[in-house]
Amino acid sequence: MADFLYHQSNGLSEQSVSALHSLLAELKHPLKKGNRIGIKLHWGEKGNRSFLPPVFAREIVQWLQALGTKPFIFDTTVLYSGSRRTGEDSLRTAAEHGYSETYLGCSVVIADGMDGRDVVDIPAGFKHFETVQVAPVFDQADGFVIFSHFKGHLASGFGGAIKNISMGFASRAQKQRMHADVHPILKKKKCTRCGICVEVCPTGAAQFADDEYPAYDLDLCIGCAQCIGLCPELALEIIWETDNQIFQEKLVETAAAVWKKIKGRSIFINAMLNVTTDCDCLPGNNPVIAPDAGFIGGFHPVAVDEESVKRVGAEAFNKTHPHVNWRRQFSYSREIGFI
Repeated sequence: MADFLYHQSNGLSEQSVSALHSLLAELKHPLKKGNRIGIKLHWGEKGNRSFLPPVFAREIVQWLQALGTKPFIFDTTVLYSGSRRTGEDSLRTAAEHGYSETYLGCSVVIADGMDGRDVVDIPAGFKHFETVQVAPVFDQADGFVIFSHFKGHLASGFGGAIKNISMGFASRAQKQRMHADVHPILKKKKCTRCGICVEVCPTGAAQFADDEYPAYDLDLCIGCAQCIGLCPELALEIIWETDNQIFQEKLVETAAAVWKKIKGRSIFINAMLNVTTDCDCLPGNNPVIAPDAGFIGGFHPVAVDEESVKRVGAEAFNKTHPHVNWRRQFSYSREIGFI
């Protein structure tokens, strides 16, 4: 069996929905009639304009229902401030973006609970993590469809299937553990003292100092990088406490631990549409960095992400995030047997 299937499409249009429909029809799968199937996806931060429209999720739901399965859609609460930090806010944002039970034809669930406290520790046994803390969704579903918007990311270089089962399944505490080495550094010549970084910081780590420029308490900083991503003047950059590859390794270790729980009962689909600079967690405009390249479907997150990089082109991520060692996700996956 091939590691993946590919279907070309251009734009967020009926042609794209047709391409996804064709991929699903051809994709061999381990799902059985009567199975409860969780669809993991990202419905976008409030104000974000680059998230995938819900028509694709509905196509997956209808395909699963035609197979006789019982699908539901889920995501987890997030580390940073915004419209998805609590379950209540996240479900409201989902509905505003069209991810409603009425439109999709299935339930929409916050997998780590409305307060983000419904979590479990699962074995990892790797260099950085002996265990990882994630949403306890494994026993609530017989199988999974991991549907990922493939695009850039300021910390991981790109975001696809690996990130979707890593950050996407992780508890807020686990998200923080992965981000722990990420801190902001200010370029004063670019700073206009607009105050956005102070406004969005979820812990109060960003404050205006005596000289009226913002300062960052790294003891309070949780490394969510929201201030960096939202700075309109690009006056903030990531300063890595250790090395950028540590973040990549932590991301992979969390994904590998989740993979052990869902392998053999999951399929992975990357949508290489509207391939933007950064993730769908940031509000506002998000520049497109590569042409649309359709859908990749397969059975292992690493294989699907590697093929997605080939289809989109590595240069798009090299140019956009030149200081991010995103290739470490693939080399480290092989080192720890996550292949």
